[in-house]
Amino acid sequence: MAEHEHVRVAVIGSGFGGLGAAVRLRREGITDFVVLERADGVGGTWRDNSYPGCACDVPSHLYSFSFAPNPEWPRTFSGQRHIRAYLEHVTDLFGLRPHIRFDSEVKLMSWDAENLRWHIETARGSLTADVVVSATGPLSDPKIPEIPGLESFPGKVFHSARWDHDYDLRGKRVAMVGTGASAIQIVPAVQPQVGRLTLFQRTPPWVLPRVDRAISGAERWLHRSVPFTSRLRRGLLWGIRELQVHAFTKRPDELGLVEQLAKRNMARAIKDPALRAKLTPGYRIGCKRILLSSEYYPALARPNVDVVASGLSEIRGSTLVAADGTETEVDAIIFGTGFHVTDMPIAERVVGAEGITLAESWKNGMRALRGAAAAGFPNWMTIIGPNTGLGNSSMILMIESQLNYMADYLRQLDVLGGRAALDARSAAVKAWNHEVQERMRRTVWNTGGCTSWYLDASGRNTTIWPGTTTEFRRATRRVDLGEYEVIRQSPEKQRGTAAKEAAVAEKQSEGAV
Repeated sequence: MAEHEHVRVAVIGSGFGGLGAAVRLRREGITDFVVLERADGVGGTWRDNSYPGCACDVPSHLYSFSFAPNPEWPRTFSGQRHIRAYLEHVTDLFGLRPHIRFDSEVKLMSWDAENLRWHIETARGSLTADVVVSATGPLSDPKIPEIPGLESFPGKVFHSARWDHDYDLRGKRVAMVGTGASAIQIVPAVQPQVGRLTLFQRTPPWVLPRVDRAISGAERWLHRSVPFTSRLRRGLLWGIRELQVHAFTKRPDELGLVEQLAKRNMARAIKDPALRAKLTPGYRIGCKRILLSSEYYPALARPNVDVVASGLSEIRGSTLVAADGTETEVDAIIFGTGFHVTDMPIAERVVGAEGITLAESWKNGMRALRGAAAAGFPNWMTIIGPNTGLGNSSMILMIESQLNYMADYLRQLDVLGGRAALDARSAAVKAWNHEVQERMRRTVWNTGGCTSWYLDASGRNTTIWPGTTTEFRRATRRVDLGEYEVIRQSPEKQRGTAAKEAAVAEKQSEGAV
């Protein structure tokens, strides 16, 4: 990075959120920005998660940007390889590569109250920015539980999001720890090649069939030739999911019929009553993420698979000990134990106006105005922030709504003129969060009788949005300046800043000549 580099906007991360922010900035006529990416390529979670069987559980035509439709999706539910390729395509289509700084992990961001800008320290140098858009995402930092004896395990250990492709699983005794969205894809993918597979299941998931198929050449031709058909397909997929929200947020009892479908899905593959009992959840469907797979249950019924209906509690050499005392000898451990969602590590690296980190500000739970702005952190926004997650639809819809909010935020700064910053008022953040939590009380995520990764350490749901994507889009269409404190430099400082910027501009002009 150039010495003393300054940009108007610094975007952190190059997944869907970061690339979407970059595209929107360019469409708003803003080119003075950088995208800081810690890895050597774009893609975010779709770059990092390359485990066998990795795929999306949202239909392809809904899991893509509305401004960058893809008529060439090969399947109704696309795999990791095709989604990452799509993000590479978006990067090139909108000319984003000159803005991206790879291998530039952010080490620290601190607010400069005197100059109203952010100082950013990265693995490749420092820079300053008027505005920071944090798009690191909640599924970026893997979580491995602290298990006594893990450090002395003599075999191979890795997380699903850091898959070791050099390790050969063939013939090995493998433990799969966890039964989330990654695990139910990994299990059927590796079961045919391993010698023995032991699944450590703390809580069984509800699993519905995954109705996946290849998209025909005729369909792809039609979407290429008549773009309206692709938009129509996306609209139908969106509309169906919008109609489902009522059951999740206000009438969880209506989900009983869906539970019956899930039980029938299990019964078709699991004939052993004892195994079926282990795999049957004791909570309302939807309380934890509903998973989609047509291969998971058949894989569990194979003779080389064991299901331990108890969490892993201790490791003694090569022996894994479950909470119920079950002991299993293994050669490798694969953790499918999720991510740091409610305790995102990036929050420890953001220091706001009061000299405290975002993690300290959020010690009693994440909260942000309209899922984007945190009090005490001026000109800082997050994409996929607190209470913006979805339980039944595409996160791309929520990302695009937050991009609308980001764009208007920057417009408001332009209208204010001069050196200015916006800081979310504590009262506005509190009021927004109170409304969200009140709406959350009736939802299946709070009343369904489970403990999920949607909940933080105190049991509060700081992850999910308790409404439709349409409601969220309305709530983030415009920035209400009444919810923000406008911060300006002192007149003396403004004159000094203007003179300094003029001198820099003159020097740059002379250099160009």
